[in-house]
Amino acid sequence: MRQRGYIRTLLVLDTVILVLAVIGGYFARFGGDEARGSDIPYGIVGPVLVLAWLASLKALRCYDHRVLGYGADEYRRVTSASLRLAGGIAIAGYLANVGVSRGFLGISFAVGTVGLVVARFAARKRLHWSRSRGAGWSRRVLAVGDTAHVLELVHTLRREPYAGYQVVGACIPDALLAPVPQRLGDVPVLGSFRAIVDAASAINADTVAVTASNELTATRLRRLGWQLEGTGIDLVLAPALTDVAGPRIHTQPVAGLPLIHVEAPEFRGARKVVKSFVDRALAATALAFLLPLLAVVALAIKLDSRGSVIFRQIRVGQGGREFGVYKFRTMVVNADALLADLATKNETDGLMFKMRVDPRVTRVGRVLRKWSLDELPQLANVMFGHMSLVGPRPPLPSEVARYDGDVARRLLVKPGITGLWQISGRSDLSWEDGIRLDLYYVENWSLAADLTILWKTFGAVVRTRGAY
Repeated sequence: MRQRGYIRTLLVLDTVILVLAVIGGYFARFGGDEARGSDIPYGIVGPVLVLAWLASLKALRCYDHRVLGYGADEYRRVTSASLRLAGGIAIAGYLANVGVSRGFLGISFAVGTVGLVVARFAARKRLHWSRSRGAGWSRRVLAVGDTAHVLELVHTLRREPYAGYQVVGACIPDALLAPVPQRLGDVPVLGSFRAIVDAASAINADTVAVTASNELTATRLRRLGWQLEGTGIDLVLAPALTDVAGPRIHTQPVAGLPLIHVEAPEFRGARKVVKSFVDRALAATALAFLLPLLAVVALAIKLDSRGSVIFRQIRVGQGGREFGVYKFRTMVVNADALLADLATKNETDGLMFKMRVDPRVTRVGRVLRKWSLDELPQLANVMFGHMSLVGPRPPLPSEVARYDGDVARRLLVKPGITGLWQISGRSDLSWEDGIRLDLYYVENWSLAADLTILWKTFGAVVRTRGAY
């Protein structure tokens, strides 16, 4: 699906949602009968409201390709357009003393706003699915900068193909050009900084992504922006600042220079208190709700193999403090003693041990691991304050003993039952990617992000990808 096709699909979806919302609002308010006692022609008001709503979406650039398909800005704009229109109609109705039913408007806007967000979410998931398979609409990117920075940009964008940025060519400084055709990995080098516009046109790029280079001065960047005017090619800057979430970044123009302010990570304060309260309240509720399931799992473990039902293992939590993490036992009782014999069969890099077919895992244990049911007793750890619902993976003391300075930042927050590692591949992740995700969470955590991760955890568990 191409860009224009995707935008047309969104327009059709939005129109259908709004028509259904307005019709639903009318029937919910008037029960299908004519609006008795009113001179308002709702047969005209309804279509006008739909058209005004679509115009509001257009005015707030809800169909701008730069915000579609990735990030929260699309949802914010859709919600803002709906709320602004609702506020404008309320004020206009009051000033003009027009008696349009408030119940009709309230129901229509409530249903329509939620429907628009849900429809956009569904369309985005479909787009992400297509992009992950190389078929969906993606931006064709010409990367510009030093070799090392271009390679890093390519690697970063390819970690999340569903974001829709496909690097199809590169331009590097004159000094790095060779007399024969060059490639950076599998990305062809199309020339130097003097040929950026021609190179972008030659490969049908719709985006020029500029990363760090000593030769790309402010003057050259300004001229590049001028050269791209009217070509339909977007210019984006990819600074060396990475793994910092949007809420921590604020741009302020000073003397014509856009300064990027980066707020320090927050490791204490009122938000942390709220997070702890929410964690414990949700954990207590989940334990009460899941008691029948916990009993069935415990019985299955007891009947399957000898040993205790609950396995307690020492892990390292916030500030380097050790605690006992609770899990349903999924291995034979002498699993630790057998580890030395299996060390050469480790299938992951870094400091962890993982095997897809671990002979120490019991029959019931395989089922529990597949659906992450063995993690449920950790809800008790959350209630005791040792863990959080969302956070980095709780490490073993032997792993922590080999941490360097950067990796040790994982210990600045409580470990979690789930986290970015859980929704991004679980055991299929490399050690480096797992650490990167943990550090990203540590630096950029928020309550909204926690709720999003909890929601996505259900999908990760159902797909069972990386569970072994």
